[in-house]
Amino acid sequence: MLKHIVPSELRLGMYIHALDGSWLSHGFWKSSFKLEKTTDLQRLQASGIGGLWIDLARGLDVKPAAAPVPSSVPVDAPTLWQEQIEQARQQCKQAQSAVMQMFHEARMGHAIEPEQAQALAEQIQKSVERHPAALLSVARLKNADTYTYMHSVAVSALMVALARQLGLSAHQIKRAALAGLLHDMGKVYTNPDILNKPGALLDEEFAHMQLHPVQGHALLQQSISDAEVLDACLHHHERLDGKGYPHGLRGAEVHLMARMTAICDVYDAITSNRPYKSGWSPAIALQRMAQWCGTHLDTHIFSAFVKTLGVYPVGSLLRLQSGRLALVFALSENKLLTPQVVCFYDTYEARRIDPPVLLDLSATPNEHILLREDPENWNFSDLDDLWQDAITATSASACTPDSSVAV
Repeated sequence: MLKHIVPSELRLGMYIHALDGSWLSHGFWKSSFKLEKTTDLQRLQASGIGGLWIDLARGLDVKPAAAPVPSSVPVDAPTLWQEQIEQARQQCKQAQSAVMQMFHEARMGHAIEPEQAQALAEQIQKSVERHPAALLSVARLKNADTYTYMHSVAVSALMVALARQLGLSAHQIKRAALAGLLHDMGKVYTNPDILNKPGALLDEEFAHMQLHPVQGHALLQQSISDAEVLDACLHHHERLDGKGYPHGLRGAEVHLMARMTAICDVYDAITSNRPYKSGWSPAIALQRMAQWCGTHLDTHIFSAFVKTLGVYPVGSLLRLQSGRLALVFALSENKLLTPQVVCFYDTYEARRIDPPVLLDLSATPNEHILLREDPENWNFSDLDDLWQDAITATSASACTPDSSVAV
């Protein structure tokens, strides 16, 4: 069904069927397209065209006359969440320092001290068991200089959370924490110029990178005796279809701990900013990883992993029914589909919301999630800063049932 509208009624998500006037009057060489970019929206509204046709079967209609948009709904115990985040920050900082020292000792030719490694893994495990969402949220924040070390901390934390979700024994959870912590030790032998290269790797450079599981396994064998931990460190880059490395294992040849490590390793890698690529939004990462199940990743374990993080993990970019973009701020307990979010952009008006608004979607019946958004389609470079600012802001506000919180 086609509908004629004026430019002021345009919004992202509409399908443009035809523009009034000639190409010279509006400058768009293609008159039929999905309106997905803010820059195109602004150009159309500033073009001076009298009107245009939209296709309702292929895109959105004009903005509905909806119920008033809620300004803000208080988040449960924000000060407690902030305290948990602050504790997690301190624990991540200490863990990162310990991992850096462990890598340094290995580069100097010293064997890994098993007692120290196990003690660090147990600290991460205890932190996850106390406040899983807090540590997993903080561990995802990394910079290029500390990526390798914080990646080890993050994968260890993810392994603990996943092992708990799978219902593994206390001994297996302890083993998972250690496997995640040590899985990338072979990178002490990787050429840093290749490890931190900002562009695509050449074939010989990729072959060099593929050596790290074998090299790490050889290093760890000197002092680590747990066969399952060693297997996970050696085989976390194997794939179920046999196209992984270093041994091209297939199906049941890839053991449980290695399958778990593969999922945690991939997730943290693709959601982190790297020298050669910006990280994917957590929700987009899960969506794309789901497509790799059965060939690369284990489907059952991945399903448990999604339950661990939530359908919309902290840091995900979402579009709400009201047309606002929101960043997932925290998870609502036992409510996978209604997280706590920070609303910061109005897509209808193509403008920032200042100050941003904090909402608990589980307590907001006239607002809901419309879809996941890919940050690559938007020019937002400060989403991690926005999340951290929200944490800081809520620490200064005591919420009551009738209060509102702006961040």
